[in-house]
Amino acid sequence: MLTIEVLTFGPFQENTYLLYNDAKECAVIDPGCYEDYEKKMLLKAIEDLQLQPKFLLNTHCHLDHVFGNKLVAETFGLQPWIHPKEAPVLQRAPESGLRFGLPFDAYEGPLQWLEEGTELVLGTDRLKILFTPGHSPGSVAFYCETQKIVIGGDVLFRQSIGRTDLPGGDHATLLSSIRRELWPLRDDVVVLSGHGTQTTIGHEKRENPFLK
Repeated sequence: MLTIEVLTFGPFQENTYLLYNDAKECAVIDPGCYEDYEKKMLLKAIEDLQLQPKFLLNTHCHLDHVFGNKLVAETFGLQPWIHPKEAPVLQRAPESGLRFGLPFDAYEGPLQWLEEGTELVLGTDRLKILFTPGHSPGSVAFYCETQKIVIGGDVLFRQSIGRTDLPGGDHATLLSSIRRELWPLRDDVVVLSGHGTQTTIGHEKRENPFLK
């Protein structure tokens, strides 16, 4: 069984997820810790829960989702997993940080590649990679069928969708991604987004004004 811990970080109030199983094996997803105290909070949460990070996963590579990549990678000897189309976004993240007045020490090491339709295995649980571009060119969602959860980054929010006015964004592509990859999931699947509160697939089908 998977347990989820959420920590909300930074000026963009980004949700960082610790996804772990009964053996305490853990995936750190979108570490958005920016300030030093936030970095300490993330490490303390991992220590207090006695977790063993096995994966560092990015749904996409906008700056607020990768602020903590270097910290997690260096502390636990991990390499970030991203979709290949997100590599240019990751490369531009430090420049974006300067434009927002948020300089940060970016991860610059080797990368692991996520491919749509494949799965990552965490103990006995499987995370299927759903390719959901539109908010950014290589956005992905991590779907665990047995636990009825999907961690979707900034693709789908509670009664909203991700912005598409950033480089590589496309509104029509985002709507297509949601309908193709997320709508086929069961209505009771919980959507854990990159910002804000959780929702469900069924609720968004009924109530999301962008997808009527």
